[in-house]
Amino acid sequence: MRMSEPQSADQLALTGERTVPGIPAENYWFRRHEVAYEFIVRRCGGLDVLEAGSGEGYGAAMIARAARSVTCVDYDVQAVEHTRRVYPELAVHQGNLIDLPLDDASVDTVVNFQVIEHLWDQSEFVRECHRVLRGGGELLMSTPNRITFSPGRDTPLNPFHTRELSASELTELLSDDGFDISAMLGVHHGPRLRELDAKWGGSIIDAQIDRALAGQEWPEDLVADVASITVDDFEILRSTDSDIDASLDLLAVAARY
Repeated sequence: MRMSEPQSADQLALTGERTVPGIPAENYWFRRHEVAYEFIVRRCGGLDVLEAGSGEGYGAAMIARAARSVTCVDYDVQAVEHTRRVYPELAVHQGNLIDLPLDDASVDTVVNFQVIEHLWDQSEFVRECHRVLRGGGELLMSTPNRITFSPGRDTPLNPFHTRELSASELTELLSDDGFDISAMLGVHHGPRLRELDAKWGGSIIDAQIDRALAGQEWPEDLVADVASITVDDFEILRSTDSDIDASLDLLAVAARY
């Protein structure tokens, strides 16, 4: 199996810029994103939620199970059209994240998962989140941890990323633009994924990336291992319970003041 696979008419094209469900070779990355949504669904219960940078739409659809309302904003026209077609329960707008098409103080929660690292003007976006949130509202933001995602580099490995952040850098960004950090959490491999890391020479991530970059077929056991991963194979830990700089992704819970 290679990283590129045939896709159904209901799947958004896999370009490398975002993850999408339903593609076996993408399952690790999809589940690593999905676990953050599962973690915050209950937190959104009965609230008006904005997902800023909603991508394929699966995350907003998960939040909609509990929220009073979910509004999506994404810049990509293809993603917006896909979300409207596949998830009709969502209100979806095409727009720029640094000029959100929402009124002041119109939502209780802003969810922004795996998006801030793609933006050129990160501070302006955070200020827009502050503007559309009601007093005491929350910003829930996840992003790859720069220290583990692009180790030892000044520029991101991912060509779609403009600036990646460490926990201290994310804290500074949010604090400077009107937010109190309630919690800084980290996504980590759980016991089963640590076993798979050991099986694949220390990193199941590298096992996938190395073969993809080389254009190699995946061995059958790598295909099976990646396809078997679920959200339960990841752990989300508070910085007080773990070394936040060792996390794979960061998940900030920030309150508007």
